[in-house]
Amino acid sequence: MAREFEFLLAHPEKRRRFSRTKLIFFALIGCLAALAFWAFIFEPRRLVVRETRLTLPSWPASLKGLRIAVFSDLHAGAPFITLDKIRQIVEKTNATTPDLILLPGDFVIQNVVGGSFMEPERAASQLKQLRAKFGVFATLGNHDWWYNGRRVKKALESAGIVTLENDAVRIEYNGAALWIGGIGDKLEGNPDIKTTLAKIDDDSSVIIITHNPDLLPLIPARVSLTIAGHTHGGQVALPFIGRPIVPSEFGERYAAGHIVEGSKHLFVTTGIGTSILPVRFRVPPEISLLTID
Repeated sequence: MAREFEFLLAHPEKRRRFSRTKLIFFALIGCLAALAFWAFIFEPRRLVVRETRLTLPSWPASLKGLRIAVFSDLHAGAPFITLDKIRQIVEKTNATTPDLILLPGDFVIQNVVGGSFMEPERAASQLKQLRAKFGVFATLGNHDWWYNGRRVKKALESAGIVTLENDAVRIEYNGAALWIGGIGDKLEGNPDIKTTLAKIDDDSSVIIITHNPDLLPLIPARVSLTIAGHTHGGQVALPFIGRPIVPSEFGERYAAGHIVEGSKHLFVTTGIGTSILPVRFRVPPEISLLTID
């Protein structure tokens, strides 16, 4: 070590090169630490309201301007998704003054790194404060069924949230009818599209909520809009690379946002909580506010 030090003293140009190498090394370590802080602590703690305007074909003039607040994949008990955080989510959602609130599943989670399981009744004790002019509607996700779908459904309904599993209800907005249908999760919820749509007994517009967007190819064009979650937007979206992991058999095709395929319209919200790893990068926890024109 002493000889190396003497060598650097005797060769200034080597000393400068060594100093630059150290500087680059520590700068790299600093960047990696900053990225880790952002992805594992800062961004998963955030909560944004993202507004999107959707233009749907054949959408009746009387229904134009309908405002829908959507959030999915709450995963109560995941890192940073505490009871207080759920209270904040409810307050922010109510502050958007929506006409409808739609919640497409995964209210609970099990065995997440850094988290602590939260009973559905505790989460529902805060969700019952959600307010929308024409109601709050939900459907269940795969994690809800892996835990206890009936218990999650009962907790939500006890909180005044209409939970639709292969069922549909009719509401009126500005004197026009609108159907809200809920289809069971593709993986665990025994989805029955035919039974759900059979309950719609007129030609009014239809909005479907379902947890997994991979059902879209099976949804008929009769449905004006399908709303889903499940993907978390991949949780990580890398510049120039995209979303390395999306829990979908279609890859990034239904990862996030407004997707149009032929005459079918799908909106996938990127969710609130995290699954498997408590990481988010360029995909912050989101309340989606949709305005339909």
